[in-house]
Amino acid sequence: MPEVNDYLAPAQEKMELAVMYLDETLARIRAGKANPKLLDAVRVDYYGSAAPISNVANISVPDARTITITPWEKSMFKEIEKAIINSELGITPENNGEVIRISIPPLTEDRRKQLVKQSKAEAETAKVSVRNARRDAIDGLKKAVKQGMSEDVEKDAEASVQKLHDKFLKRIDDLFAAKEKEILTV
Repeated sequence: MPEVNDYLAPAQEKMELAVMYLDETLARIRAGKANPKLLDAVRVDYYGSAAPISNVANISVPDARTITITPWEKSMFKEIEKAIINSELGITPENNGEVIRISIPPLTEDRRKQLVKQSKAEAETAKVSVRNARRDAIDGLKKAVKQGMSEDVEKDAEASVQKLHDKFLKRIDDLFAAKEKEILTV
C-alpha cells in the first residue's frame, strides 16, 4: 500500500527547487547595485569550451557601483570583454591592461519598471511550478485511494499538500517583494 510520504516528499522537493531557481534568477537581475552574481550567466570561450567568468578570473566588488575582474591569464582579457559586451547585461566594460572594470549605471525609472515586470514574470513561473507539484501530488494521492489507501488518510494528505503549497507561495511572494523593493529603491 502506498504511503502518504511517497507523495508529499517529491512535492516538497519540487516546490523547494522552484523557490531556489527563483532565488538564483532574481539574483541575476540587475538592481542598480554591483553584484558578482550578475556575471554568472556570462560564458567565456576558454580553450574551446564555454566557461563562467568566475572560472577564468577573480571577480570582486570594491564599491556599490563597480565590479572588477582580474583574469588569471593575459590572453583572457579580450575574451572576457567580448563575452560581457555580447551578454544581455547591457554594460560596457573598461580595460586598463591589469583589471577589467564594470561600472553599474544607475537605473532609469522605465528600466526599473521593466525589471520589476521581469521579476514578476519569474515569480509567476515559480508559482506555476509549485502549483504543478501540488497537482501531481494530489493526483497521486487519488490514485493511491484506488490502490487501498483510506479516503480519510488521502483527505488529510491533500490538506498537508495544500499547506505546503501555501507556504511555498508565500516564500515566492516574499522573494519577489524583496527584489521589487531592491529594484525600486533609488
